[in-house]
Amino acid sequence: MRTLSIKKSEIVTDWYLVDADNKTLGRLSSKIANILRGKNKVNYTPHMDMSDYVIVINADKIKLTGKKSDDKEYWHHTGFPGGGKSKTVKESSPEFVLHNAIKGMLPHNRLGRKLIKHLKIYNDSVHPHDSQCPKVLEL
Repeated sequence: MRTLSIKKSEIVTDWYLVDADNKTLGRLSSKIANILRGKNKVNYTPHMDMSDYVIVINADKIKLTGKKSDDKEYWHHTGFPGGGKSKTVKESSPEFVLHNAIKGMLPHNRLGRKLIKHLKIYNDSVHPHDSQCPKVLEL
């Protein structure tokens, strides 16, 4: 018996629309990361881009549990001496918060950098992807 491996020409990509209104950040992020990775498909192959496109609307209405909106910080360094910078979730844009959470759940290699480009995040319910006919996904 042979293990079947899917070819690049056999991959079918879909577009999904996710409404983030009143959803918890971590739970929503993990489900979106699984769709971006392609783990929702029967013929999942770990080393290939099996990804579907995901459109997230109402990102500004996402909720955080506990005191994360005050306590959680995003830190980065500019590369210059004394260039450490940090900002809280309240100071960050909602697109950045959701994008960063999903990006951390994807592989940290060139495949992950390719998969994150299939994610489109918008603050309100208007998006320019109507011509792709996205399927509404309830998570």
